[in-house]
Amino acid sequence: MTPCVHKVQYYETDQMKIVHHSNYIRWFEEARSHLMDEINYGYHRMEEEGIVIPVLSVRADYKGMVRYGETVEIEASIREFTGVKMVISYVVRDSLSKEVRTVGESKHAFLNKDTYRPLSLKRGHKNLFDLFNTLHDAYEKEAVK
Repeated sequence: MTPCVHKVQYYETDQMKIVHHSNYIRWFEEARSHLMDEINYGYHRMEEEGIVIPVLSVRADYKGMVRYGETVEIEASIREFTGVKMVISYVVRDSLSKEVRTVGESKHAFLNKDTYRPLSLKRGHKNLFDLFNTLHDAYEKEAVK
């Protein structure tokens, strides 16, 4: 998977021209959407199939500053997947130096779009279950290296 590339905009920074911490959470969402688009299963398609995946929690650990005008790469990977819930990990790197600036994760649940009740992808959406499982397996293999 290719990382999501983001050029820092002025409105994302504080008075010191350093990215405000809240923007990293937005970047995580941008990278998550990018990941879904890359596997040809974007949010529109999921919602058409009656699935929503709300965020249950999100965490970010800041390792270094990102400043106005810099470009970052945000890598999103499926770290945990059960078919009912998943955890996506994120790594934000400077696009030139590849220095890690932020790491984080978001936790999600799969819900029925109409009832907002938990949904098992394995039972009701086997193709999506297999796709996410493949991405999770790829993450596991990369983590072992």
